[in-house]
Amino acid sequence: MSTRERIKMTEAEQFAFLDEEKTVIATSFGPRGWPHSMPMWFVVRDGEVWMWTYRTSQKVKNVGRDARVTLLIEAGETYDQLRGVMIEAEAEVVDDFDAVLDLGRELFARYTPGAEGPEVEAALEAQARKRVGIRFHPRRVVSWDHRKL
Repeated sequence: MSTRERIKMTEAEQFAFLDEEKTVIATSFGPRGWPHSMPMWFVVRDGEVWMWTYRTSQKVKNVGRDARVTLLIEAGETYDQLRGVMIEAEAEVVDDFDAVLDLGRELFARYTPGAEGPEVEAALEAQARKRVGIRFHPRRVVSWDHRKL
């Protein structure tokens, strides 16, 4: 068995890793054709990464021109602890207010657990009016977990 095969995560390990980690680096193609990489908060729904961003953001403009995006989630301080998942995906911009608001609620629950109430809901509604969701349809997934070596 090759080293590549030995360090590959199972699908269950990938989802557990994505649940544990909090930041994804999303790389799209900028207006001059150069990679445009940004750290983002995310959630996983039915095996797909979702995030939200401002409707007028560079990321939204980029995926409007070219839907191809590479997502990278990684962890580990030393070589023998490196873990990661790289997802080559096609991005879909979701601009339905109710869908964006639901996504905002899900993101908020993940990143600020326990915060709730009418003020939180009002803030999420205000943000959802300015934002879109981005759904990433995976086309190729590569994973590694050097702890398996």
